Amino acid sequence: MKKVLITGITGQDGLFLSSKLLAYNPQTQIFGISRNIDNKNFFKNLEILNINNYEKIKLIKVNLLDSQAVNNLIKDITPDAVYNLTGPSSVYESISNPKIANEIEVIFHNLINALVLNANFCKFFQSSSSEMFGPSSFKLNENSYFSPNSPYSLAKLNNHYKVSELREKYDWKIYSGIMFNHESEFRTNNFLIMKIIEGALKIKKKKTNFLTVGSLDIVRDWSYAEDVVEAMQAILKEGKEFNYNIAFGKSHRIKNVIEIVFSYLDLNWDKYVNVDSSLLREGDHAHREADITKILNHTKWKPKTPLEQFLEHIIKFKMSS
Repeated sequence: MKKVLITGITGQDGLFLSSKLLAYNPQTQIFGISRNIDNKNFFKNLEILNINNYEKIKLIKVNLLDSQAVNNLIKDITPDAVYNLTGPSSVYESISNPKIANEIEVIFHNLINALVLNANFCKFFQSSSSEMFGPSSFKLNENSYFSPNSPYSLAKLNNHYKVSELREKYDWKIYSGIMFNHESEFRTNNFLIMKIIEGALKIKKKKTNFLTVGSLDIVRDWSYAEDVVEAMQAILKEGKEFNYNIAFGKSHRIKNVIEIVFSYLDLNWDKYVNVDSSLLREGDHAHREADITKILNHTKWKPKTPLEQFLEHIIKFKMSS
């Protein structure tokens, strides 16, 4: 029986990963670390994904900042694989509260140190971020210039470098997945695409008269969270190097997202959308697009859900919930 440890299990990535693992092998034992006491929404969302063998998922409340607690956890579970997905997914959180960024590094080091102390060099996936990259008008590959501009991205970069060191030192199958923007119906409403969808739905229902965004021209490489999770699994199974970009490999302007969402709802977007540049984060890069050549060449994975398809999926989900 394979034992998998997932930190940050109740987030959108942890949710899809749990469903994929159990769909592939119903005998997989999943140990999920969650900071929440009430996880009813997690199991409710698993039902939406047609997973109901909850007895194979054990949610554990552990302080991952406590090195001894983490060591005891690893010793008790003896996992065959670890996916470290914990931490804030919003850069803005780390800017207003830099302590969060430090926690990203402490949690990673506690997990790694516990595994080394227990001589458990199981497969390990570390969630890195495209926020680590510097500005570029070209597609970014895994060797592109890094220039973190927030506490969050700096912490992610420090962990990213550590993954490389650990792989070389121990010949460890440890990987850093550089994840670009990805969304799903399980995203919270403080992310741009969800704000756009929620705003458009409120306009459609005549609950508000306009939607305000920071820019129409910023470019991002958006993908669907389910595809991203499948990439994580492919990397652990087939990865040959320590780092891989995970994205769709095609970029879109914010304006494109708005056009798709409003068109689906039969709304003329330019009658309702205002632009307020003060909403933008200082130093936010105008263009970010991934070169995913390496993961396509090294694994059997490829993205399958284009922007328009997953936007429509999310809209339908929101309208029916």
